[in-house]
Amino acid sequence: MYYVYILRLANSALYIGFTTDLKNRIANHNKGNTIHIKKNRPVKLIYYSAFSDKRKALNFEKYLKSGSGIAFRNKRLT
Repeated sequence: MYYVYILRLANSALYIGFTTDLKNRIANHNKGNTIHIKKNRPVKLIYYSAFSDKRKALNFEKYLKSGSGIAFRNKRLT
């Protein structure tokens, strides 16, 4: 499975990511093993979606980072 996820950072910002191992990826974020989030730990998983197709997952991640995707995310997912 492929996962697209949204994290709430300690500074209240949102982070959108993609992984094949959601549990391990969030643990790595909280351990500080990722450069972009290291200073804003702990993180909290607020949304995830699972896909069987990698391309669909990557397209959804890209959409959530776009202008219309941000509006959708703010209205429907967070």
